[in-house]
Order: sequence, then C-alpha cells, then structure tokens
Amino acid sequence: MKAIVCIKSGPPDVLELKEVEKPVPRDNEVLVKVHASTVTIGDAIIRNIPRLILLPVGLLFGFKSKKITGHEFAGVVEAMGKEVKLFKEGDEVYGTTTGLSGGGNAEYVCVPEEWKMGVVAKKPAAMTFEEAAAVPIGGMTALQILKKGNIRPGQKVLVYGASGSVGTYAVQLAKSYGAEVTGVCSTTNLEMVRSLGAETVIDYTKEDFTRNGEKYDVIFDAVRKIRSSRCKGSLKESGCFLSSRTPTKELTEYLKSLIELIEERKIKAVIDRRYPLEQTAEAHRYVDKGHKKGNVVITLEALCSRN
Repeated sequence: MKAIVCIKSGPPDVLELKEVEKPVPRDNEVLVKVHASTVTIGDAIIRNIPRLILLPVGLLFGFKSKKITGHEFAGVVEAMGKEVKLFKEGDEVYGTTTGLSGGGNAEYVCVPEEWKMGVVAKKPAAMTFEEAAAVPIGGMTALQILKKGNIRPGQKVLVYGASGSVGTYAVQLAKSYGAEVTGVCSTTNLEMVRSLGAETVIDYTKEDFTRNGEKYDVIFDAVRKIRSSRCKGSLKESGCFLSSRTPTKELTEYLKSLIELIEERKIKAVIDRRYPLEQTAEAHRYVDKGHKKGNVVITLEALCSRN
C-alpha cells in the first residue's frame, strides 16, 4: 500500500510517499481502508521534534513514534480480528491513531476497536469522509475544554483564534449551548467565523478585544497565544479563562457527543484545503505557515476508486 513515511525530523521534505506492507488486523483490531485523513498543527509539531527527544518522551507518556504520519482518519472497515464486536465489514468509521505506530496518511490503517489513547466510531451518515476525518481532534479538544466553562444560555463567550480547527468547533459548540459568541480572528476569516454563528467578530489586526470595555463570562484561547493575565480585565467577576494548553483525552463518549451534534446540524467541519496523498508534504508546508482556516484534509478518493 502507499503511505507517507517519516523516519527523521525536519522540514516537510522529510516526508516520503512509499510503498509499504499492508497491515494485518490483530484479534482486537479493524483494518480500515482510508478515504480521508488530515494534517494538523500537532502533526507539524511532531514532525519537527528530533527523534532522540521524541523516543524517550513517547516511552514516558505511553505512545509510539509514528513511521506513517497522520492522527485522524475516515474510511471503511475492510477486515477485522476475531475478537471485534463493535464493527463489521463495510462499516464507515472515523477516529484517531493516537498512541499507535501506524498513522492515517496511508491507504490502510489498523486500529483496535477500543484502546486507551485513541478512538474509533461509526461515521455520521450526514458527513462525507473528508468532513468526518476533520472532526475528532479539533472537535474533542474544543468540547472538553468548553465543558470546564459550564456555559449557560445567554452567557457571553469569546473565542480567540476562532478560525482554526479548535476555534471553529468552539464557536459552534458555544453557540449550541445558547451563548452569545464573539470570535477573534484575522481580516480574511471574519465572514467565515460569522457564518459559524458568532454574533460579533473582532479583527485582531485592527482591534484589541481587551481594550474594548466588553466583559465576558468565558474567554477561550483556542490557539495558545494569550495568557489569562492579559484577559483579567475582560472577564466578569465570576468569569473563567480557558486555553487549548489544557491537556485533553480522546474518549469515545466525546466522539459520540459530537456525532449527536453533527446529526442535529449544530456543528460542521470547516475544510480549508484538500490535498491528495502524494502531496502531503505540500499540505505540511501550508500548515507550517500558521494561517489555515479550520482543517487541512488529505484525500485518498482517487486511490480508493482505483482499488
């Protein structure tokens, strides 16, 4: 099978499209024919970490260094191990490869039906494979962190970095909770963020939200670029500051909560660009620039249609 392989750290040029052995599912695993995957900011960061550092860090936290890249995927179950109970051949699924040695930037990936660090679930029927692949990491991150804010109808929520993967989900989730949402982003993304449900959109290149006199119940930094100390004057007395720096977990219950919201059409995936598998390095170059809107998707549609 074809896969994007990374055996050393560095710029996107270290990524190579190679022919590798197709994985065989173990007793508790499903073999998924991948239709779409993604390139996230996290993928780009990991690509740059020297292997001498990544290996001991992985051992410390219980994850394996990926030879095949990609932490999100969506596809169809092609085969499974004898112990699998939750899925059957032909099921359309999506999820993550966190904690596994094989990633989603490949024609096939094997994932356990249940494991500690990642998730897999049946794909929402209302979503395409490309849309579904772009949900798990950004969606689950936004969901978990916003839950800490205990948002109630009528409250004022500000999302800083509202046009990124986590931010686009945060705007929609806060809106689904009944909040009055303000999104902070760059000039080119104002209309997109407004289309997701933000009542107010602030262009950070022209206005500093901490100086406009507004008070918020929740301020969520979705891009790890501001500190709580900067926001104190913009929070109500009982308000709280949330940040995507907060550690999160990938749990099936969170993915199922997102599925319900997707099926109710309360949230959707925002896709900025699509690249074929052979252009994954180019996708990394784009993500490295730090200006992506929502998600960058790797599509394997052409490969799937040929097989």
